[in-house]
Amino acid sequence: MTYRDNSKGVRESGRPPAAAEPTLSTDVRVWKINQVRSKRAPYQLRWIIAGKVKTASFSTVALAESRRSELWQAMRRGEAFDVDTGLPESELRAAIAKKHIRPDPTWWDFSREYMAVRWRTTAAKTREGLADSLATVALAMRGDGAKAPTLEETRLAVRWAVVPVHNGEEPPPELQEACTWLAARSLPLSALTDPRVVRDIQYRLSFKLDDTPAAAETYKRRRRGFNTAMEYAIETGYLAANPLVGVKRSGAKSGDVVDPRVLVNQVQGAQLLTAVSYIGSVHRNRGRRLVAFFACQLYAAMRPAEVVGLREEDCYLPETGWGTLTLRETRPVSGKKWTDSGKRHDKRGLKAREANSDRPVPAPPLLVEILRAHIQEFGRAMDGRIFQNERGDVLGTSSYWRVWQEARLIGLPPDKVASPLGRRPYDLRHTCITNWLNAGVPVAEVARRAGNSPEVIHRRYEGCIDGHEELNNRKIEKAMGWRGGG
Repeated sequence: MTYRDNSKGVRESGRPPAAAEPTLSTDVRVWKINQVRSKRAPYQLRWIIAGKVKTASFSTVALAESRRSELWQAMRRGEAFDVDTGLPESELRAAIAKKHIRPDPTWWDFSREYMAVRWRTTAAKTREGLADSLATVALAMRGDGAKAPTLEETRLAVRWAVVPVHNGEEPPPELQEACTWLAARSLPLSALTDPRVVRDIQYRLSFKLDDTPAAAETYKRRRRGFNTAMEYAIETGYLAANPLVGVKRSGAKSGDVVDPRVLVNQVQGAQLLTAVSYIGSVHRNRGRRLVAFFACQLYAAMRPAEVVGLREEDCYLPETGWGTLTLRETRPVSGKKWTDSGKRHDKRGLKAREANSDRPVPAPPLLVEILRAHIQEFGRAMDGRIFQNERGDVLGTSSYWRVWQEARLIGLPPDKVASPLGRRPYDLRHTCITNWLNAGVPVAEVARRAGNSPEVIHRRYEGCIDGHEELNNRKIEKAMGWRGGG
């Protein structure tokens, strides 16, 4: 192997072609670690080879320092560096050898391998989201052949196959042919270098099976799952780069901004809670046992899964005045095949927080009164949870969703029932956060109570804040010394 200590013939792609000779140089300088604006990889290492800058980003400063030490050691050994990849000669040799024997699994096999790796360290909801992403991409990676499964059969087959416990099992009869066909005819990962395949993947991530646009949140979740799968593919040497980097959803607009039309006012909120209490017979108490459940969302901005996991021992409910709800766990619904326990509800910590962290949320006197009345009438579950279904089990999404839809029919005027107003129970949380902002509570405090970042609060609720323009105008007038006039 011949090495050249110059920078001629450098490829802009960042990696040398398989048959080309590498361009090596001993003109190497390694810089100190800098911090950049990135949530996932804020620590950046930079080094220069023959005047060409190379960078690598890391999630922790320790990882960045470790990589910097490796480069320094290679320099001290007198190794030349590849101008194209930025790798020391020894690492370049290993990478080339690995590339020559790199396998090229099909999307079907890769999806199962990736889920097996991720399964142990991810929550049930995340598992389901990843499976949906892999199944969605599978629609563009089906290959050709007679008797191809339908799009729906493809999606269901992949979602079944990627569950690790199904490895070695026979598929359900209705998915037998689809699984056999996809296992034999799915495209290999190398097909992701084909622009036509990449365009089809982008379309599948952006649209539903009926070719109508998917919700922005759905697209972002699918894209996020695909990106993490590509990170694994790059780590294992299956691919050199993520094929969707730089590809944006055409015509996409931010879909996580709260629609002001879903927000209920104070009177409508009280009417809806009253309507909830009338749902179901007196014997079953379907509605009455959920009044406090919805009130926690309307008056404390709690997420439904947080309310389901709320325990009496975590509540300070004085006879008068404000109380405190210390949130410690959530009970999201994921489905039996996605959870380790085999139950529909997963038991997790708070969203986007460390496993053992908590979040104290002040409870206004009205909510304290409602919760005290609820506990007095319905007691608590065996494990201390305040909210339970009629059998004493974990409260399911379908149970409170049906009650809420029935309550809207009697709690709202006929012309509002068909509107977006309070269409989902989650809209009560949006209402509470908006009320806090309109009351003048600082964004940082709103974010703390709601369990979001200030950036998310700013972005999602900017269009829901009322009456601040006039107030700000008066502040400006005062600062300018203008008293107004006729």
